[in-house]
Amino acid sequence: MRTVTALTEDVTEDAPLLDDLMPWSVAPLRLGRGWVMAPDAASLRARWDALVRAEGAERDALFGSTRARTPHSAVAQLPGQATGTGRIAREQGRCPEPVRVLHGAFDEQWLLPDHRLIDAARPELWRVRDERQLFVVEQGHVPKAAGPALVVSALLPDGRSPAGRPGRIRPLYRRPGALEPNVAPGLLDLLAGRYGHAVAAEDLVCWALASAVAGPAGCAVPLTGDAAVWAAGVELGRRALRVQVRGAHGGERPRLPGGRRPYVRAALPARPDSVAYDADEETLTIGDAGRVAPVPRGAWEFEAGGGRVLELWFARRTDGAEPGSLEAVRPASWPQEWTSELLELITVLALLAELEPERERLRSGAEAWIGAAELRAAGVLPPPGAARRPASVLDHAEEGPDGQFALL
Repeated sequence: MRTVTALTEDVTEDAPLLDDLMPWSVAPLRLGRGWVMAPDAASLRARWDALVRAEGAERDALFGSTRARTPHSAVAQLPGQATGTGRIAREQGRCPEPVRVLHGAFDEQWLLPDHRLIDAARPELWRVRDERQLFVVEQGHVPKAAGPALVVSALLPDGRSPAGRPGRIRPLYRRPGALEPNVAPGLLDLLAGRYGHAVAAEDLVCWALASAVAGPAGCAVPLTGDAAVWAAGVELGRRALRVQVRGAHGGERPRLPGGRRPYVRAALPARPDSVAYDADEETLTIGDAGRVAPVPRGAWEFEAGGGRVLELWFARRTDGAEPGSLEAVRPASWPQEWTSELLELITVLALLAELEPERERLRSGAEAWIGAAELRAAGVLPPPGAARRPASVLDHAEEGPDGQFALL
């Protein structure tokens, strides 16, 4: 009898890559300066205020110039964002409204959506960002690392793995309003013919969440030819998607059953500097006295992109910053909202860990596969070059540098 690992190797050898199934992808955001993203919005506003109060060389030093951005750069407005377009060197206005984004695989943070502050903000992503969009994030490959090959977010993702490796960001739709799925032309029709019913673009994403396997060449997505296995995989992936989008698109926030929900058993200290886990007690110890329980082992051990998610989440909120830098502008004490976010993150990771055995059974329970060779014979692969480029989105004017209209 073949093992799951051996079967996975057999299947993925001729499995199509996500890069071909969802051809349009965008590189990760490149911030250029860490101070424009933070776990809390109040720190971003305080950093902005400190920047615009400074003058001359002091402002230049706080900004942190790179080859892509200096305080004197002339930069167009990010699509959909009502931010200034004058030079940062002359800026005296109010802080841009921070937006919620996904940092790495599971860390929801805040970003100043100002093109003047970000080296490579990927405007093409902002043009298709709306309340119906989903972003599929292919994690940067880390050899022998555990964790999901893909994550899905309703928030704009930065596309970087916890280990810092760049992945790829694939919007589900090429245009706002859930228009023009980012799927290889002909693929959904081919699958519908095999299964005997219509296949939606979101079904493909759900299947990929359940079946994807990471590899050095990219994320492989074995496609089953069995309608029953497809239905089971799509349902499994849909459960994972509902957990990962955390109530977006009209869904419910993820919750564990009553007796298993994590609670704060002892108040967290004002400035915690460590986190530890007791497997026997299923307890997370934060600082000297803070206690959160129950925390399932699967949540504590959950990894993504080469790092343990909970440890990395905590480190981003407690690691030191260079004194006098804008990154050093942080909350004076642990905010209550961070505790709420921690409890939800534990819930998300616990629920996803519980789905992993079902993913293994899915991959080991199917024999009929639709390989890349069959997709090439059907004319689905390779996708046309136009499918790899962003669609033209010209529905509204975008402000260019110094208040001029951008020419698209």
